[in-house]
Amino acid sequence: MMDKDYQIFGIRAVIEAITAGKTVDKVFVQKGLKGSLFQELQVLLQKEQIMISYVPIEKLNRLTKKNHQGVVANVSPVEYHDFENLVINTIESGVTPLFLVLDHLSDVRNFGAIIRTAECTGVSGIIIPKRGSVSVTADTVKTSAGAVFKVPICKVDNLRDAIYYLQGSGIKTVVATEKTDQQIYDVTMTEPLAIIMGAEDVGVSPALLKLSDEKAKLPMLGDISSLNVSVACGVFLYEVVRQRLTK
Repeated sequence: MMDKDYQIFGIRAVIEAITAGKTVDKVFVQKGLKGSLFQELQVLLQKEQIMISYVPIEKLNRLTKKNHQGVVANVSPVEYHDFENLVINTIESGVTPLFLVLDHLSDVRNFGAIIRTAECTGVSGIIIPKRGSVSVTADTVKTSAGAVFKVPICKVDNLRDAIYYLQGSGIKTVVATEKTDQQIYDVTMTEPLAIIMGAEDVGVSPALLKLSDEKAKLPMLGDISSLNVSVACGVFLYEVVRQRLTK
């Protein structure tokens, strides 16, 4: 559940938060809610492509004891960065870019653990899709040990377009996948780089696999065929660090 510090309740309050530029990740709406003010909110949510979940009033009453008027919104603890500006600024800074693309990750604690490792390994920014993906929550903040406030995070409409943009900016893309014969240690990671990690259950989507410049897998010597995504991500990021420190 979203921490109450990151909740807004009431139709007017949610409208004001969105129009003021606050990052609203999801809005819970009472089933059957009507009225002109709610219609105004609906239009705004559709315009801003904010996820709506229609729920029974009992669910809203569990989220808050306040007078919610049938609407409770989850507000992001962080402000998301503009993707293209971040890429440009990173390149212009003179630092060798290292981006992390998360393809529809769903577990907030895995997300937090990944962000923590990303901060420790100097990741330039994390890219996630606007829809069908994890967002920053109170659990993410806690699991990241505060790293979420130090690593830029971008939400994009389409991950394929983001990959094209990275490649067009001279950044090599590498997918972490078992669907290759090439091991992680055979991939050069000293150049500008974006690592693509997949969802916990299905991995990286076929479309992104096809788009990527290279594919790499981790050697698995035991009977279990895969690692937790946050652990696998850590291995990939520290291989980047190792190569860049020893080149």
